[in-house]
Amino acid sequence: MRTSSGHPVVAAVLDLVMWPLESVRRRVPPLATGKVLEIGVGTGLNAGLYDPSRVLQLVGIEPDPHMLKRAQPRFDAAGYPVELVQVGAEDMPFEDAAFDTVVVTFTLCTIPKVEAAVKEMHRVLAPGGSLHFAEHTRSDSRAMAAVQDALNPVWGLFSGGCNLNRDAVGLLRDGGFDVEEVHGHGRSALSLTPIHRGRAVKK
Repeated sequence: MRTSSGHPVVAAVLDLVMWPLESVRRRVPPLATGKVLEIGVGTGLNAGLYDPSRVLQLVGIEPDPHMLKRAQPRFDAAGYPVELVQVGAEDMPFEDAAFDTVVVTFTLCTIPKVEAAVKEMHRVLAPGGSLHFAEHTRSDSRAMAAVQDALNPVWGLFSGGCNLNRDAVGLLRDGGFDVEEVHGHGRSALSLTPIHRGRAVKK
C-alpha cells in the first residue's frame, strides 16, 4: 500500500496506516540472504529489519521519487551496502539471475502491471533463490470477495492505487514461482484484508 502523490503529510499518514501490519512485515526481511532485491521500498520501513550479517548488498526499487527521498536516510543508517533505484518492477534494468533473494511486502497490491512485474522478479532471481513475501490478498469467502470487488474502485482512490482483491499467492504461482510456504494472518470471513506471508522459490 503506497501513494504516488509525494505529499509529505500523505506519506506520513501512509506510514501510520502500515503500522498495524508491522508484526507481519517484520518477519520477512530478516530471512533475506546474499544479494537482495526489495520490490517497492516505499518510505523505507523495511530498512532496519534486515540482518546485516546475512545481506551482502541490497538493491531497492521504487518508482516514486518522493518515496525514495524519504527512504534514503533509513537505508543510509542500515549497516549494509544499499543502492536505491527509481524504477518500476515491470521492467527492471538488472541482468537475469542477478539476485539471491527477492523481498516484497505489501506491494503487489499497487503495481499497475502486476503480472509483468512478477515475471520480472522471477527473471532476476537466481535458480534456487527465494522470494519472501507478506501481502494482503483476495478473501477465500465468496461473500467477502464480492465486497472487496465492490469497494476496490473507491479503495484505490484513497490508498495510492492499492487493490483489495488481488490474489497475491496466485499471482506468484502464475508467474512461475513454486510457493513452498504460506502462513495466514487475520485470514477470516470477516477480514477485508486477509494477509499471507510466505516463501516462493525459483526452480
